[in-house]
Amino acid sequence: MAAVSGHPPDITKEIRMRCMAIIKASPESEAGILPSERQLTAMGAFNQELLNAGVLLGGEGLHPSARGLRLQLDAHGSRVTSGPFAATGELIAGFWLLQVNTLDDAVAWLKRMPNPDNAPIEIELRPVFEAEDFGTAFTAEARALEDALRQQLAH
Repeated sequence: MAAVSGHPPDITKEIRMRCMAIIKASPESEAGILPSERQLTAMGAFNQELLNAGVLLGGEGLHPSARGLRLQLDAHGSRVTSGPFAATGELIAGFWLLQVNTLDDAVAWLKRMPNPDNAPIEIELRPVFEAEDFGTAFTAEARALEDALRQQLAH
């Protein structure tokens, strides 16, 4: 297993943001090559560490694009295309939804991600929109609906 060193960021202060860590597909993931037992064990331990620290909100690995569909919508209607899709570097192999203080904190956590085979991994980090990002366009009614949806999702 690759060394996991350093200390995770301190998240005891107020959480200020959520972000999505988007793990880009590799030729191996697109070929449907599954992780080894060693990789799964290491990743499970890392996920548990994220959860114990209050950082992990969710995450999943995805099947190759060959098992997926693309839906395109425009003024003329919709179009569904079956995978596989080209441009492996633009495809997603999995994701985590994290809550952190800063994107730098997310980077610090993700640098600790196990990589037993030292395979190249690309992760894109994107902040999640929060209600305050929308300013006055996010009305009291919209906020109430958002709150109700979040409560339903929690059950």
